[in-house]
Amino acid sequence: MNRMFSVRSAFDRLRRKTLNRETGPGLHVLGTFRPLRRWFNPGTTRTGRRLLVLGIETSCDDTGAAVVDDLGNILGEALNSQTAIHVEMGGIIPPVARDLHKKHIASVVNSAIERADISPQELDAVAVTVKPGLALSLSVGLQFSKQFVKEHQKPLIPIHHMEAHALMARMTNSVEFPFLTLLISGGHSLLAVVKGVDDFVVIGKGLDDAPGEAYDKTARRLKLKLLPQCSGLSGGQAVELLARDGNPQAFKLHPVMSQIADCNFSFAGIKAWAQGAIEKAERENDIEGDGIIPNVADLCATFQYMVLHHLAKRIQRALLFCELTDLLPLKDRVLVLSGGVASNAFIRNGLLKMCSHYDCSIVCPPTRLCTDNGVMIAWNGMERLQLGIGIADDIDQLDVIPKCPLGVDRSAEVRRHAIKLPRIKLLDN
Repeated sequence: MNRMFSVRSAFDRLRRKTLNRETGPGLHVLGTFRPLRRWFNPGTTRTGRRLLVLGIETSCDDTGAAVVDDLGNILGEALNSQTAIHVEMGGIIPPVARDLHKKHIASVVNSAIERADISPQELDAVAVTVKPGLALSLSVGLQFSKQFVKEHQKPLIPIHHMEAHALMARMTNSVEFPFLTLLISGGHSLLAVVKGVDDFVVIGKGLDDAPGEAYDKTARRLKLKLLPQCSGLSGGQAVELLARDGNPQAFKLHPVMSQIADCNFSFAGIKAWAQGAIEKAERENDIEGDGIIPNVADLCATFQYMVLHHLAKRIQRALLFCELTDLLPLKDRVLVLSGGVASNAFIRNGLLKMCSHYDCSIVCPPTRLCTDNGVMIAWNGMERLQLGIGIADDIDQLDVIPKCPLGVDRSAEVRRHAIKLPRIKLLDN
Protein backbone atom coordinates (compact mmCIF):
# COMPACT_ATOMS: atom_id res chain seq x y z
CA MET A 1 0.00 0.00 0.00
CA ASN A 2 2.79 2.43 0.91
CA ARG A 3 4.65 1.57 -2.25
CA MET A 4 1.54 2.24 -4.35
CA PHE A 5 1.06 5.58 -2.62
CA SER A 6 4.67 6.62 -3.23
CA VAL A 7 4.51 5.64 -6.90
CA ARG A 8 1.31 7.56 -7.36
CA SER A 9 2.66 10.63 -5.57
CA ALA A 10 5.78 10.61 -7.73
CA PHE A 11 3.65 10.22 -10.83
CA ASP A 12 1.46 13.12 -9.75
CA ARG A 13 4.48 15.35 -9.21
CA LEU A 14 5.94 14.46 -12.59
CA ARG A 15 2.70 15.09 -14.43
CA ARG A 16 2.04 18.36 -12.61
CA LYS A 17 5.51 19.50 -13.59
CA THR A 18 4.86 18.53 -17.20
CA LEU A 19 1.48 20.29 -17.21
CA ASN A 20 2.97 23.47 -15.78
CA ARG A 21 5.70 23.47 -18.39
CA GLU A 22 3.40 22.81 -21.34
CA THR A 23 0.13 24.47 -20.43
CA GLY A 24 0.73 26.83 -17.55
CA PRO A 25 -0.43 26.14 -14.00
CA GLY A 26 -3.25 23.89 -15.12
CA LEU A 27 -6.78 24.48 -14.00
CA HIS A 28 -7.39 27.70 -12.11
CA VAL A 29 -9.73 27.24 -9.18
CA LEU A 30 -11.15 30.31 -7.48
CA GLY A 31 -12.46 30.23 -3.94
CA THR A 32 -11.44 26.70 -2.99
CA PHE A 33 -8.74 24.40 -4.29
CA ARG A 34 -9.89 21.20 -5.93
CA PRO A 35 -7.16 18.61 -6.45
CA LEU A 36 -6.15 17.56 -9.92
CA ARG A 37 -7.24 14.08 -10.89
CA ARG A 38 -7.16 11.48 -13.70
CA TRP A 39 -3.45 10.88 -13.38
CA PHE A 40 -3.71 7.33 -12.10
CA ASN A 41 -6.92 6.06 -13.60
CA PRO A 42 -6.65 2.25 -13.73
CA GLY A 43 -9.00 1.88 -16.68
CA THR A 44 -7.57 0.43 -19.90
CA THR A 45 -8.85 -0.86 -23.18
CA ARG A 46 -9.16 -4.54 -23.97
CA THR A 47 -5.59 -4.49 -25.26
CA GLY A 48 -4.25 -3.01 -22.03
CA ARG A 49 -3.35 0.42 -23.48
CA ARG A 50 -4.75 3.87 -23.01
CA LEU A 51 -7.72 5.19 -24.98
CA LEU A 52 -6.71 7.96 -27.40
CA VAL A 53 -9.04 10.49 -29.05
CA LEU A 54 -8.25 13.14 -31.64
CA GLY A 55 -10.35 16.31 -31.38
CA ILE A 56 -10.87 18.78 -34.23
CA GLU A 57 -12.35 22.26 -33.73
CA THR A 58 -13.31 24.72 -36.51
CA SER A 59 -16.57 26.25 -35.28
CA CYS A 60 -15.51 29.88 -35.71
CA ASP A 61 -12.10 31.42 -36.41
CA ASP A 62 -9.60 29.06 -34.74
CA THR A 63 -8.37 25.82 -36.27
CA GLY A 64 -7.57 23.50 -33.37
CA ALA A 65 -6.61 19.85 -32.96
CA ALA A 66 -5.44 17.78 -30.02
CA VAL A 67 -4.90 14.21 -28.88
CA VAL A 68 -5.85 13.31 -25.30
CA ASP A 69 -5.90 10.03 -23.41
CA ASP A 70 -8.44 8.76 -20.90
CA LEU A 71 -6.31 10.02 -18.00
CA GLY A 72 -6.76 13.59 -19.21
CA ASN A 73 -3.22 13.90 -20.56
CA ILE A 74 -2.80 16.26 -23.49
CA LEU A 75 -0.45 14.21 -25.64
CA GLY A 76 -0.29 16.58 -28.58
CA GLU A 77 -1.90 19.86 -29.52
CA ALA A 78 -1.84 22.44 -32.30
CA LEU A 79 -3.78 25.63 -32.97
CA ASN A 80 -3.89 28.17 -35.76
CA SER A 81 -5.50 31.42 -34.64
CA GLN A 82 -7.08 33.82 -37.12
CA THR A 83 -7.59 36.57 -34.52
CA ALA A 84 -5.03 39.03 -35.85
CA ILE A 85 -6.43 38.78 -39.39
CA HIS A 86 -10.03 39.32 -38.34
CA VAL A 87 -9.11 42.20 -36.03
CA GLU A 88 -7.56 43.97 -39.02
CA MET A 89 -10.67 43.26 -41.09
CA GLY A 90 -12.97 44.68 -38.43
CA GLY A 91 -14.70 41.40 -37.59
CA ILE A 92 -15.04 37.76 -38.57
CA ILE A 93 -15.93 37.30 -42.23
CA PRO A 94 -17.22 33.71 -42.66
CA PRO A 95 -15.80 33.04 -46.17
CA VAL A 96 -12.38 34.27 -45.04
CA ALA A 97 -12.54 32.09 -41.93
CA ARG A 98 -13.51 29.09 -44.08
CA ASP A 99 -10.60 29.59 -46.47
CA LEU A 100 -8.12 29.91 -43.61
CA HIS A 101 -9.47 26.72 -42.03
CA LYS A 102 -9.02 24.90 -45.34
CA LYS A 103 -5.48 26.23 -45.66
CA HIS A 104 -4.35 25.13 -42.19
CA ILE A 105 -6.46 22.18 -41.04
CA ALA A 106 -4.26 19.41 -42.45
CA SER A 107 -1.07 20.84 -40.96
CA VAL A 108 -2.76 21.52 -37.60
CA VAL A 109 -4.08 17.97 -37.31
CA ASN A 110 -0.79 16.45 -38.45
CA SER A 111 1.12 18.58 -35.94
CA ALA A 112 -1.12 17.43 -33.07
CA ILE A 113 -0.62 13.77 -34.01
CA GLU A 114 3.13 14.18 -34.46
CA ARG A 115 3.50 15.92 -31.10
CA ALA A 116 1.55 13.08 -29.49
CA ASP A 117 4.18 10.73 -30.97
CA ILE A 118 1.56 8.33 -32.28
CA SER A 119 0.28 7.17 -35.64
CA PRO A 120 -3.33 7.69 -36.78
CA GLN A 121 -3.83 3.92 -36.47
CA GLU A 122 -3.33 4.18 -32.69
CA LEU A 123 -6.33 6.48 -32.26
CA ASP A 124 -9.52 4.98 -30.85
CA ALA A 125 -11.82 7.70 -32.21
CA VAL A 126 -12.01 11.15 -33.78
CA ALA A 127 -14.25 13.87 -32.31
CA VAL A 128 -15.24 16.95 -34.31
CA THR A 129 -17.38 20.02 -33.65
CA VAL A 130 -20.54 19.95 -35.77
CA LYS A 131 -22.78 22.37 -33.83
CA PRO A 132 -23.35 25.26 -33.26
CA GLY A 133 -21.13 27.77 -35.06
CA LEU A 134 -20.45 29.33 -38.44
CA ALA A 135 -21.75 26.95 -41.10
CA LEU A 136 -18.82 27.53 -43.46
CA SER A 137 -16.27 26.97 -40.69
CA LEU A 138 -17.97 23.90 -39.23
CA SER A 139 -18.15 22.29 -42.67
CA VAL A 140 -14.37 22.40 -43.11
CA GLY A 141 -13.76 20.48 -39.90
CA LEU A 142 -16.49 17.94 -40.58
CA GLN A 143 -15.45 17.20 -44.16
CA PHE A 144 -11.82 16.78 -43.15
CA SER A 145 -12.84 14.47 -40.28
CA LYS A 146 -15.02 12.34 -42.54
CA GLN A 147 -12.13 11.78 -44.93
CA PHE A 148 -9.74 11.10 -42.05
CA VAL A 149 -11.89 8.42 -40.35
CA LYS A 150 -12.68 6.73 -43.65
CA GLU A 151 -8.99 6.54 -44.49
CA HIS A 152 -7.98 5.20 -41.07
CA GLN A 153 -11.17 3.25 -40.24
CA LYS A 154 -11.98 5.06 -37.00
CA PRO A 155 -15.31 5.94 -35.36
CA LEU A 156 -16.44 9.56 -35.57
CA ILE A 157 -18.03 11.39 -32.64
CA PRO A 158 -19.95 14.62 -33.44
CA ILE A 159 -19.57 17.24 -30.70
CA HIS A 160 -21.73 20.11 -29.47
CA HIS A 161 -19.39 23.08 -29.08
CA MET A 162 -20.99 24.41 -25.88
CA GLU A 163 -21.10 20.97 -24.29
CA ALA A 164 -17.36 20.67 -24.86
CA HIS A 165 -16.70 24.03 -23.19
CA ALA A 166 -18.79 23.04 -20.19
CA LEU A 167 -17.05 19.69 -19.68
CA MET A 168 -13.49 20.99 -20.16
CA ALA A 169 -13.02 21.44 -16.40
CA ARG A 170 -13.64 17.72 -15.79
CA MET A 171 -10.49 16.83 -17.68
CA THR A 172 -8.05 18.26 -15.18
CA ASN A 173 -10.07 18.86 -12.03
CA SER A 174 -12.27 16.86 -9.71
CA VAL A 175 -15.57 18.37 -10.75
CA GLU A 176 -18.38 15.91 -10.24
CA PHE A 177 -21.93 16.05 -11.57
CA PRO A 178 -24.08 18.02 -11.05
CA PHE A 179 -22.53 21.46 -11.39
CA LEU A 180 -23.51 24.88 -12.70
CA THR A 181 -21.78 26.18 -15.81
CA LEU A 182 -21.63 29.62 -17.37
CA LEU A 183 -20.53 29.78 -21.00
CA ILE A 184 -19.67 33.30 -22.12
CA SER A 185 -17.94 33.78 -25.45
CA GLY A 186 -18.00 35.74 -28.68
CA GLY A 187 -21.02 33.85 -29.95
CA HIS A 188 -22.80 32.47 -26.91
CA SER A 189 -24.07 33.16 -23.42
CA LEU A 190 -25.56 30.20 -21.57
CA LEU A 191 -26.23 29.21 -17.96
CA ALA A 192 -26.98 25.55 -17.31
CA VAL A 193 -26.88 22.78 -14.75
CA VAL A 194 -24.76 19.89 -16.00
CA LYS A 195 -26.18 16.61 -14.67
CA GLY A 196 -24.21 14.31 -16.98
CA VAL A 197 -22.07 14.19 -20.10
CA ASP A 198 -25.14 14.64 -22.29
CA ASP A 199 -27.62 15.83 -19.67
CA PHE A 200 -27.97 19.63 -19.49
CA VAL A 201 -30.70 21.78 -17.94
CA VAL A 202 -30.65 25.31 -19.37
CA ILE A 203 -31.81 27.99 -16.93
CA GLY A 204 -30.47 31.06 -18.72
CA LYS A 205 -29.69 31.91 -22.35
CA GLY A 206 -28.74 34.86 -24.52
CA LEU A 207 -31.56 36.95 -25.97
CA ASP A 208 -29.44 39.10 -28.28
CA ASP A 209 -25.73 39.95 -28.50
CA ALA A 210 -23.21 37.61 -26.90
CA PRO A 211 -20.83 39.21 -24.35
CA GLY A 212 -17.77 38.66 -26.53
CA GLU A 213 -19.53 40.37 -29.41
CA ALA A 214 -20.32 43.37 -27.20
CA TYR A 215 -16.66 43.53 -26.15
CA ASP A 216 -15.41 43.36 -29.73
CA LYS A 217 -17.80 45.98 -31.10
CA THR A 218 -17.07 48.34 -28.21
CA ALA A 219 -13.32 47.94 -28.78
CA ARG A 220 -13.80 48.61 -32.50
CA ARG A 221 -15.85 51.73 -31.82
CA LEU A 222 -13.16 52.95 -29.40
CA LYS A 223 -10.52 52.30 -32.11
CA LEU A 224 -8.39 50.40 -29.59
CA LYS A 225 -6.42 48.57 -32.27
CA LEU A 226 -4.72 51.90 -33.04
CA LEU A 227 -3.13 51.92 -29.57
CA PRO A 228 0.35 50.32 -29.52
CA GLN A 229 -0.38 48.33 -26.36
CA CYS A 230 -3.45 46.77 -28.00
CA SER A 231 -1.73 45.68 -31.21
CA GLY A 232 -2.62 42.07 -32.04
CA LEU A 233 -5.10 41.75 -29.18
CA SER A 234 -8.71 40.75 -29.59
CA GLY A 235 -11.35 43.32 -28.71
CA GLY A 236 -12.03 41.67 -25.37
CA GLN A 237 -8.36 41.53 -24.46
CA ALA A 238 -7.88 45.19 -25.40
CA VAL A 239 -10.84 46.36 -23.29
CA GLU A 240 -9.62 44.32 -20.30
CA LEU A 241 -6.11 45.72 -20.63
CA LEU A 242 -7.21 49.37 -20.68
CA ALA A 243 -9.81 48.84 -17.96
CA ARG A 244 -7.04 48.04 -15.48
CA ASP A 245 -6.14 51.74 -15.39
CA GLY A 246 -9.73 52.97 -15.36
CA ASN A 247 -12.40 53.69 -12.79
CA PRO A 248 -15.36 51.27 -13.08
CA GLN A 249 -17.58 53.80 -11.34
CA ALA A 250 -16.63 56.77 -13.52
CA PHE A 251 -20.00 56.56 -15.28
CA LYS A 252 -23.42 55.95 -13.81
CA LEU A 253 -24.31 52.26 -13.73
CA HIS A 254 -27.18 51.28 -16.03
CA PRO A 255 -28.34 47.81 -14.90
CA VAL A 256 -29.69 45.60 -17.68
CA MET A 257 -32.96 43.66 -17.27
CA SER A 258 -32.99 44.49 -13.56
CA GLN A 259 -36.80 44.30 -13.43
CA ILE A 260 -36.98 40.90 -15.13
CA ALA A 261 -36.65 38.05 -12.63
CA ASP A 262 -35.08 35.41 -14.85
CA CYS A 263 -31.58 34.21 -15.71
CA ASN A 264 -31.51 35.20 -19.37
CA PHE A 265 -28.82 37.50 -20.75
CA SER A 266 -28.91 40.67 -22.83
CA PHE A 267 -25.75 42.52 -23.80
CA ALA A 268 -27.24 44.66 -26.57
CA GLY A 269 -28.19 47.35 -24.03
CA ILE A 270 -24.68 47.45 -22.56
CA LYS A 271 -23.22 47.74 -26.05
CA ALA A 272 -25.68 50.52 -26.90
CA TRP A 273 -24.76 52.41 -23.71
CA ALA A 274 -21.07 52.20 -24.65
CA GLN A 275 -21.76 53.45 -28.17
CA GLY A 276 -23.69 56.43 -26.80
CA ALA A 277 -21.04 57.25 -24.19
CA ILE A 278 -18.32 57.15 -26.85
CA GLU A 279 -20.25 59.45 -29.19
CA LYS A 280 -20.87 61.92 -26.37
CA ALA A 281 -17.19 61.95 -25.37
CA GLU A 282 -16.16 62.48 -29.00
CA ARG A 283 -18.52 65.44 -29.37
CA GLU A 284 -17.38 67.03 -26.13
CA ASN A 285 -13.70 66.68 -27.08
CA ASP A 286 -14.03 67.46 -30.82
CA ILE A 287 -12.59 64.08 -31.76
CA GLU A 288 -12.77 62.92 -35.36
CA GLY A 289 -11.17 60.26 -37.54
CA ASP A 290 -8.63 58.10 -35.72
CA GLY A 291 -8.75 60.14 -32.53
CA ILE A 292 -9.37 58.33 -29.26
CA ILE A 293 -11.37 59.74 -26.37
CA PRO A 294 -9.31 60.85 -23.34
CA ASN A 295 -11.36 58.84 -20.83
CA VAL A 296 -11.05 55.59 -22.75
CA ALA A 297 -9.76 53.65 -19.73
CA ASP A 298 -12.69 54.75 -17.56
CA LEU A 299 -15.17 53.80 -20.25
CA CYS A 300 -13.58 50.34 -20.64
CA ALA A 301 -13.65 49.84 -16.87
CA THR A 302 -17.30 50.89 -16.57
CA PHE A 303 -18.27 48.72 -19.53
CA GLN A 304 -16.63 45.72 -17.85
CA TYR A 305 -18.37 46.45 -14.57
CA MET A 306 -21.74 46.57 -16.31
CA VAL A 307 -21.04 43.18 -17.90
CA LEU A 308 -19.98 41.76 -14.52
CA HIS A 309 -23.04 43.20 -12.77
CA HIS A 310 -25.36 41.61 -15.32
CA LEU A 311 -23.64 38.21 -15.15
CA ALA A 312 -23.48 38.20 -11.35
CA LYS A 313 -27.19 38.91 -10.94
CA ARG A 314 -28.11 36.10 -13.32
CA ILE A 315 -25.85 33.60 -11.55
CA GLN A 316 -27.08 34.72 -8.13
CA ARG A 317 -30.67 34.03 -9.17
CA ALA A 318 -29.62 30.71 -10.73
CA LEU A 319 -28.10 29.51 -7.46
CA LEU A 320 -31.27 30.43 -5.56
CA PHE A 321 -33.42 28.74 -8.22
CA CYS A 322 -31.32 25.58 -7.93
CA GLU A 323 -31.95 25.58 -4.17
CA LEU A 324 -35.70 25.74 -4.73
CA THR A 325 -35.69 22.98 -7.35
CA ASP A 326 -32.98 20.69 -5.92
CA LEU A 327 -30.93 20.92 -9.10
CA LEU A 328 -27.71 21.39 -7.10
CA PRO A 329 -26.59 20.24 -3.65
CA LEU A 330 -26.90 22.75 -0.83
CA LYS A 331 -23.20 22.51 0.01
CA ASP A 332 -19.95 22.43 -1.98
CA ARG A 333 -21.53 23.73 -5.13
CA VAL A 334 -19.38 24.43 -8.17
CA LEU A 335 -19.69 27.00 -10.94
CA VAL A 336 -17.60 26.21 -14.00
CA LEU A 337 -16.73 29.20 -16.16
CA SER A 338 -15.97 28.54 -19.81
CA GLY A 339 -15.68 30.40 -23.09
CA GLY A 340 -13.35 33.20 -24.12
CA VAL A 341 -14.87 35.88 -21.86
CA ALA A 342 -14.30 33.56 -18.88
CA SER A 343 -10.57 34.25 -19.22
CA ASN A 344 -11.22 37.87 -18.12
CA ALA A 345 -9.70 38.19 -14.63
CA PHE A 346 -11.98 41.07 -13.59
CA ILE A 347 -15.09 39.05 -14.46
CA ARG A 348 -13.79 35.96 -12.66
CA ASN A 349 -12.87 37.84 -9.49
CA GLY A 350 -16.21 39.63 -9.37
CA LEU A 351 -18.14 36.38 -9.76
CA LEU A 352 -16.00 34.84 -7.04
CA LYS A 353 -17.15 37.53 -4.61
CA MET A 354 -20.77 36.78 -5.43
CA CYS A 355 -20.42 32.98 -5.26
CA SER A 356 -18.67 33.13 -1.90
CA HIS A 357 -22.02 34.09 -0.35
CA TYR A 358 -23.61 30.84 -1.56
CA ASP A 359 -21.06 28.15 -0.64
CA CYS A 360 -20.09 27.92 -4.28
CA SER A 361 -16.55 27.66 -5.60
CA ILE A 362 -15.55 28.72 -9.10
CA VAL A 363 -13.57 26.55 -11.47
CA CYS A 364 -12.08 28.05 -14.60
CA PRO A 365 -9.78 26.31 -17.09
CA PRO A 366 -6.45 27.95 -17.96
CA THR A 367 -6.87 30.92 -20.26
CA ARG A 368 -5.79 29.06 -23.38
CA LEU A 369 -8.39 26.34 -22.72
CA CYS A 370 -11.20 28.87 -22.16
CA THR A 371 -11.11 29.88 -25.81
CA ASP A 372 -11.88 27.50 -28.67
CA ASN A 373 -9.39 24.62 -28.89
CA GLY A 374 -9.02 21.03 -29.96
CA VAL A 375 -8.42 19.78 -26.42
CA MET A 376 -11.99 20.37 -25.27
CA ILE A 377 -13.36 18.58 -28.33
CA ALA A 378 -11.05 15.61 -27.79
CA TRP A 379 -12.00 15.39 -24.11
CA ASN A 380 -15.74 15.58 -24.83
CA GLY A 381 -15.20 12.83 -27.37
CA MET A 382 -13.33 10.79 -24.76
CA GLU A 383 -16.13 11.05 -22.22
CA ARG A 384 -18.66 10.02 -24.86
CA LEU A 385 -16.46 7.17 -26.08
CA GLN A 386 -16.09 5.80 -22.55
CA LEU A 387 -19.86 5.83 -22.09
CA GLY A 388 -20.52 4.53 -25.60
CA ILE A 389 -22.85 7.40 -26.48
CA GLY A 390 -23.09 9.76 -29.43
CA ILE A 391 -20.90 7.79 -31.84
CA ALA A 392 -22.01 8.36 -35.44
CA ASP A 393 -23.68 5.36 -37.09
CA ASP A 394 -23.59 6.73 -40.62
CA ILE A 395 -20.99 9.45 -41.13
CA ASP A 396 -22.18 10.15 -44.67
CA GLN A 397 -25.49 11.40 -43.24
CA LEU A 398 -23.77 13.57 -40.66
CA ASP A 399 -24.05 17.32 -41.28
CA VAL A 400 -23.33 20.57 -39.46
CA ILE A 401 -26.00 22.36 -37.41
CA PRO A 402 -25.12 26.09 -37.23
CA LYS A 403 -27.83 26.84 -34.67
CA CYS A 404 -28.50 24.20 -32.05
CA PRO A 405 -29.91 24.44 -28.51
CA LEU A 406 -28.36 22.52 -25.64
CA GLY A 407 -30.25 20.21 -23.29
CA VAL A 408 -33.67 20.80 -21.69
CA ASP A 409 -34.75 24.43 -21.46
CA ARG A 410 -36.22 25.41 -18.07
CA SER A 411 -35.40 29.12 -18.34
CA ALA A 412 -39.07 30.16 -18.39
CA GLU A 413 -39.63 28.38 -15.08
CA VAL A 414 -37.13 30.67 -13.32
CA ARG A 415 -39.27 33.75 -13.91
CA ARG A 416 -42.35 32.13 -12.38
CA HIS A 417 -40.56 31.84 -9.04
CA ALA A 418 -40.09 35.66 -8.88
CA ILE A 419 -36.84 35.32 -6.92
CA LYS A 420 -35.69 38.56 -5.27
CA LEU A 421 -31.97 39.15 -4.96
CA PRO A 422 -30.15 40.61 -1.95
CA ARG A 423 -27.45 43.16 -2.78
CA ILE A 424 -23.89 41.89 -2.95
CA LYS A 425 -20.79 44.09 -3.30
CA LEU A 426 -18.83 43.18 -6.43
CA LEU A 427 -16.07 45.82 -6.30
CA ASP A 428 -13.26 46.15 -3.76
CA ASN A 429 -13.87 49.86 -3.12
